[in-house]
Amino acid sequence: MLAFLSRWVITAAALALAAQLIDGIWFEGATSGRAEFDDKWLPLVGVALISCAVTAFVKPLLTLLSIPFILVTLGLFLIVLNALLLRLTAWLADVVDIGFHVDGFWAAVWGSIIISVTTWFLDAIVGVDD
Repeated sequence: MLAFLSRWVITAAALALAAQLIDGIWFEGATSGRAEFDDKWLPLVGVALISCAVTAFVKPLLTLLSIPFILVTLGLFLIVLNALLLRLTAWLADVVDIGFHVDGFWAAVWGSIIISVTTWFLDAIVGVDD
């Protein structure tokens, strides 16, 4: 249970960083002052939960099915796969009416790179085991 909570918090931090750095990734809510944090932390926590679920259940299946592409591209297809999973997360967030958006494929690619590097770094610091 502690590992799940750690993963959830780390994912939320990575999503927040990606939303800050990439123009095509954002959370809906107020845009100024303290209200900005108050309006966006709940969607951030919800999207992090969706992202954890997508990573836990969908990513292993898609990774298994795309092994030939991963081998041919020497692993670079994993970046595309992570971008597609980020777009899936945004779509699922829209289905449940959480204000999270990813505009376009390249925003998803750069966002997934930032999220991957951030989660890797924070996992190493916190020591979350898979």
